[in-house]
Amino acid sequence: MHETTREAMTALLDRQKAAFMAARPEPLATRHDRLERLAKLLLAHGEDFARAMSADFGHRSHEQSMLTDVMPALSMVRYSQKRMKGWAKPEKRHVNFPLGLLGAKAEVRYEPKGVIGIVAPWNFPVGLTLAPLAQAFAAGNRAMLKPSEFTERTSQLMADLFPRLFAEDEVSVVLGGPQTGQDFCGMAFDHLLFTGATSIGKHVLHAAADNLVPVTLELGGKSPTILGKGVDVAKAADRIALGKMMNAGQICLAPDYMLVPEDMEMQAIGALQASVATMYPKLLANDDYTSVINRRHRDRLAGLVDDAVARGAEAIVVNPGGENFAGSNGNKLPLTILRNVRDDMKVMQDEIFGPILPVKTYRGIDEAIGYINAHDRPLGLYYFGNDSAEREAVLSRTISGGVTINDVIFHVSADDLPFGGIGPSGMGSYHGIEGFRSFSHARAVYTQPKINVGKLAGLMPPYGAATVRTLKMQLK
Repeated sequence: MHETTREAMTALLDRQKAAFMAARPEPLATRHDRLERLAKLLLAHGEDFARAMSADFGHRSHEQSMLTDVMPALSMVRYSQKRMKGWAKPEKRHVNFPLGLLGAKAEVRYEPKGVIGIVAPWNFPVGLTLAPLAQAFAAGNRAMLKPSEFTERTSQLMADLFPRLFAEDEVSVVLGGPQTGQDFCGMAFDHLLFTGATSIGKHVLHAAADNLVPVTLELGGKSPTILGKGVDVAKAADRIALGKMMNAGQICLAPDYMLVPEDMEMQAIGALQASVATMYPKLLANDDYTSVINRRHRDRLAGLVDDAVARGAEAIVVNPGGENFAGSNGNKLPLTILRNVRDDMKVMQDEIFGPILPVKTYRGIDEAIGYINAHDRPLGLYYFGNDSAEREAVLSRTISGGVTINDVIFHVSADDLPFGGIGPSGMGSYHGIEGFRSFSHARAVYTQPKINVGKLAGLMPPYGAATVRTLKMQLK
């Protein structure tokens, strides 16, 4: 993919900023219209996007693409349309006594920031581009999109389709590889949203700092999955297997490793094997199972398994059809469950982002909580169990971006919940009213009454009795 020059991107940003300022104040009807055109694009071309994503991946489940990319993006459009009027209303705020009695007023207005830069990843290239765009539109902004070069066909389709429904100064798609991405993140946006790896997120934050651009980072990490007291192992295995096998595990929220009681380890592994076999009796020729994005990523995943085995882990390959993956010319991989893992193994140090599932055992919930807290704060945390005290201990003593109880990943499907990480797993959030506010400026507006408050309160020199009265009243 060719690189877009910094000069070309800067010129485009300048046009968008000028158009934004010239159009102020835009009515909510304009925001609604932009969202409606985005919905029209998704409804008319969702199937085209799914086919493009499959071509980019080598194979990607068509139904999965519709369920995990097109449908969530459209859902966020409709959700934002429905609620943005309420979100945009000014909020009345309290003023200090006795100013309120004298007629002073205070409010917060949530106003658009201007132009939002959105850097999207390859794993959900439509959903993770257009869902944040919907919230940027709802907040009254313009946007520049930088989709991934790893999903070249999908990115090109966006570049072809958006000009049919949007003016370039409303939303534009910037194509290019690593250099374009680096230059894009260093531009003077009014806000920048980056979704991707933690290692890249650090560079994005550095690049944005030069222009003091506020940043939302949607990163990842090693999301733990705990099997606790009273868990229905078979049901939990079905849900964990679905979350781990969907998109071949290439999900920032995928269950990264399992924590299971010592006496439950083999039962849990057996249940996972059975669940995978039910969902995917075969993998290579199965249209429901997605490929790893490319050979480099496949080799990286194979290297994680090799390193773990070399250091003493046991690898259990879940290959229900007994297929020959080594002889395949594609990049599909079966699920590999790893036992006896340790922290010195690479698979326990970095986010896996593929169909590998390490299993660690614990003797008591305190040990499991301690292990989670000894590592970076994850994007997601999953607890399976029916013991309310144990569940509350996990919730109150750990920290993560979000939590799903008795399932995995599903908290991201709730449009009204904020989605984001904490620490190495991210910064800031979107979805819900939090997304609207991320892309808005909370502008404080204070209205002074007609009376000269400064003189009445003794704020104006020369200081005297009125000043003393004010100090006594306020310093009680």
